[in-house]
Amino acid sequence: MNCYNEEVFYPGSSIVKINKKDLILLKDKSMFNKRNRIRFCAHKDINDIIHEMFIIHVKGAYIRPHKHLNKIESFHIIQGEADVLIFDDNGNVIEVISMGDINTGKYFYYRLPDSIYHTLIIKSDFLFFHETTNGPFNKLKTQFPEWAPEEINTEEIQLFQKTIEKWVENK
Repeated sequence: MNCYNEEVFYPGSSIVKINKKDLILLKDKSMFNKRNRIRFCAHKDINDIIHEMFIIHVKGAYIRPHKHLNKIESFHIIQGEADVLIFDDNGNVIEVISMGDINTGKYFYYRLPDSIYHTLIIKSDFLFFHETTNGPFNKLKTQFPEWAPEEINTEEIQLFQKTIEKWVENK
């Protein structure tokens, strides 16, 4: 694995493989970076047509609600549990998808069409999932709503996360 930054790794060869040892390494690294998340990209670079990523989020990691323009996203949980929250454009939760690995009996896969706001609430200590989307990557194709706090505002993030977690519990 080649380190791109503290959160992103790329393969060291054209034939990409990942095993339990890699998972343990990625879990360890996810605990010690600022945003408590890490990804191993199976694609060569940001310009590839298909982007496949093995991603780990630590419980409590903030995934700011966002939507992708002209992109489709699929998501397969390998280990752990999370709720996927789907929002309307005004920030109202319109669907909660309770997900877990195949052994939990919960949904372990979803496919999301473009332009729908979504986020994750991590339920287990770690969430390990495989995400696929169409490339190339372009930051400008990801939109963040005004109603969701930016990642730099810790107090607002904590309040927002508590609010949506409470909403999910009461649903």
